[in-house]
Amino acid sequence: MTAAILEADARVELCKIYRKIEGSGLSLGNAGNISLRLGDVMLISPTGADGATVAPDDFVLSRFDGTALSQGTPSSEWAIHGGIYAAGLAQAVIHAHPDACVALSCLRRPMPPFHYMVAAFGGHEVPCAPYAPFGTTALAEGVVASLAGHSACLMANHGMVCIGSTLAQAFARTVKLEMLARQLLLARQAGEIVHLTRDEMDAVLGRYADYGRGRLSSN
Repeated sequence: MTAAILEADARVELCKIYRKIEGSGLSLGNAGNISLRLGDVMLISPTGADGATVAPDDFVLSRFDGTALSQGTPSSEWAIHGGIYAAGLAQAVIHAHPDACVALSCLRRPMPPFHYMVAAFGGHEVPCAPYAPFGTTALAEGVVASLAGHSACLMANHGMVCIGSTLAQAFARTVKLEMLARQLLLARQAGEIVHLTRDEMDAVLGRYADYGRGRLSSN
């Protein structure tokens, strides 16, 4: 399969997921951005892209330093995507502004171990990257640091990032993170939350590792 065919397929997949993010209400209008790594470059959504109208050819081929290699201007958050790829953390990145994640990010605290599924993102909690203005190197560096050992992070007073080996995986994680954020906000309204202990979360992390190797039943 040639590089041109791979790029064409990636553009179609990016467009499909970008529209899916818009259609599912995870980000509205031109909020958020997504990308796929293609070797030592990336395909990223253009600045100001609207999920209702974006087309495959709109996505911008770019170096990790934000240099555009095709028509268009990369998203203002290209440094987040490029930094993640340069660090070798993922093959796909989704940054979005879903309501519950944004609300939780304004507390500037990690998502705590209130539910065992928090461990699905790689640790005892989902980190929250420190606040920095959008589109800055400082913001990108904070996100990359927060993602070390994790597949998602909140972004203080901003939104969230999920990464994956595929765009479909990154999208599934985005949906799961927003679900957990919503459940956490509801639980806090209901009363005092009893968090899982470190030992309990360690046990869950172990079971997730076994599950990934096909050693657990679906029960």
